[in-house]
Amino acid sequence: MRALLALAAVALFANPVRSVSQTMTTALPADPYLWLEETESPRALEWVKSHNTRSLAILKADPRYAPFHAEALKVLEATDRIPAPSLIGSEVYNFWQDAEHVRGLWRRTSVAEYARSQPAWETVLDLDALSKAENANWVWKGASCPAPKFDRCLISLSDGGEDAVRVREFDPAAKAFKPGGFDLPRGKQGADWLDDDTLIVAREWTPGAVTHSGYPYIVKTLKRGQPLDEAAEVFRGEVGDVAVDPAVLLDARGHKLILIVRATSFFEAEVTQITDVGPRRLALPLKTKLHGLLDGALIFTVEQDWRFSGVDYKSGSLLAFTPDQLAGQVSATASDHLILAPGPRQSIEQVDVTAGRVIAAVYDNVRGQMIAFRPTAEGWKSTRLPAADDSSVGVLAASEIDDSVYYNVDGFLDPTRLWRADAATGEAKAVKSLPARFDAAGLVVDQHETTSTDGAKIPYFVVRKKGLTFDGSNPTLLYAYGGFQASMLPSYSATIGKLWLERGGVYVLANIRGGGEFGPAWHEAGLKTKRQLIYDDFAAVGKDLIARQITSPRRLGIEGGSNGGLLMGVEFNQHPELWHAVVIQVPLLDMLRFEKLGAGASWVGEYGSVSNPDERKFLASISPYHNLKPGVAYPEPFFVTSTKDDRVTPVHARKMAARMEEMGLPFFYFENTDGGHAASANQAQRAERVALEFVYLSRKLMD
Repeated sequence: MRALLALAAVALFANPVRSVSQTMTTALPADPYLWLEETESPRALEWVKSHNTRSLAILKADPRYAPFHAEALKVLEATDRIPAPSLIGSEVYNFWQDAEHVRGLWRRTSVAEYARSQPAWETVLDLDALSKAENANWVWKGASCPAPKFDRCLISLSDGGEDAVRVREFDPAAKAFKPGGFDLPRGKQGADWLDDDTLIVAREWTPGAVTHSGYPYIVKTLKRGQPLDEAAEVFRGEVGDVAVDPAVLLDARGHKLILIVRATSFFEAEVTQITDVGPRRLALPLKTKLHGLLDGALIFTVEQDWRFSGVDYKSGSLLAFTPDQLAGQVSATASDHLILAPGPRQSIEQVDVTAGRVIAAVYDNVRGQMIAFRPTAEGWKSTRLPAADDSSVGVLAASEIDDSVYYNVDGFLDPTRLWRADAATGEAKAVKSLPARFDAAGLVVDQHETTSTDGAKIPYFVVRKKGLTFDGSNPTLLYAYGGFQASMLPSYSATIGKLWLERGGVYVLANIRGGGEFGPAWHEAGLKTKRQLIYDDFAAVGKDLIARQITSPRRLGIEGGSNGGLLMGVEFNQHPELWHAVVIQVPLLDMLRFEKLGAGASWVGEYGSVSNPDERKFLASISPYHNLKPGVAYPEPFFVTSTKDDRVTPVHARKMAARMEEMGLPFFYFENTDGGHAASANQAQRAERVALEFVYLSRKLMD
């Protein structure tokens, strides 16, 4: 199992809103829009339909919509896109969507064939054909095919893009679901292979047996052909946990590690090993990210300072320990457990494991490099793999049978290049290059810093024309996330380039606190009641853009999704004077009921809880839904969400839009009936959403 539970995007103006919101008491009037929380009730869906109809009639009638949609669709469905690789044994697999295959193809080819400009692909599973045959709306959610034989897979499929999945056994040789094979009914669940005929599964075994966050907390083993009600329990968490998830790790030397990750909060987890003689707790710190197994050693990063066996390890460090050492059965006093300790302006963004190497994407002041580490008698030695300066890097696939790795390198203006490297030798070659999707001639990238309210230096990137006139007249889109230790990194966006930069727009990416750009401390600086610092960071970037006369409030728009949607809602309330456009995507907005909506209870570690008086007071002070005020000159926002989002849910956007309507405030609203938390399930839906957003931004900032 490769993917583990990560335990874990100038004082010029007064603030006319925030001082009012901070006087709120815990007594609130009854919520008149609770009925919109009935996600698929006829009354709620009729409300959605009417607001979709009104907004789409305006935005799609704009003469820019048709060309924007055509351009976006051309980019998203281009057949010369780089097919993202995954390695299953000696073959390259890829999931592909285009105009002909809307739901997508799961396909494969050889390593040698993949390196060709036009590989010959073999279709393994056609989701369009499957959906038609089963009268279903399947959305691909991934496959798990275990080493060393790679002869069986668990395929996860979602109805319309929701997080809940159906898990079915698939025979990759026969290219078909295995008759009588494992078939786990729809649910939020995790499963992995213990052996050819046994799964370890966390799911809702009986109705209602889930955590307050809606995730499983009971883990059982399930034999082939065994009914679900006969599965044998091996671990039980508590209903107050976030989730409990099993993971089976294998390495190239045949070591096997069966783990249960019990997430007691979104960022904290207890890790238990399942052994032949029973479970044993591993002495990992509660804030840990697990990455894989190498030569019998568990590879992980610690997200807090950690003292173990007399040695201190700094938060953010990448480490290797055997399970016996972590269980206290073998001494762990040697100093060669440390693979890398990042500096104060560095972060380890991604880690993967090949047969004999640890691969890490390491960032220094938000600029990436790819490094391969190997264990030696003298400690861990590193080899840097090729990557352009001032780029973003990321591992796409790491082999479990050798040391080959695929990784991508890109930047704001540099189309993605896919490299294949031998991590053992450091030899690497670019095997794929994305053609330029927009005209980057005459564009430049600047990195600036501004000072937040507490004196912290907040970096941000500006992508602009080289000869830009600094007179405040430039249409500018500012994007950020600001939470969950998710870093916002330079990357090549064809749609932003084509629909915004080519047309004279400026694009800004802010590295505000709450993210992980400078390690765990950058995230923790804005947790819970300290969160106002995140919002101050973002406002400081906006004010700095205005002070530098890159733009002005009339020409400045902002955008963010999910936690970034909450950020947009807060900035909409606290600084309506700074922005003229606000795109609020799949957002959290009702911060006094977020724990009761979707997976909201799992995010108490990030936001706090209304059950804590101090945290409730703070949440009331920033909750966008509760801080709308009459008589304020708000910008006209654009809410974008999805009926099938079972993580955040569309409820937040619905209720805030309804409250704005009640107050006579204008807004645009689009709720896709498919798409899940991504708000789009296929390339056609993505093109529609992107075109709508850029029509809105053009109307507000360029007209």
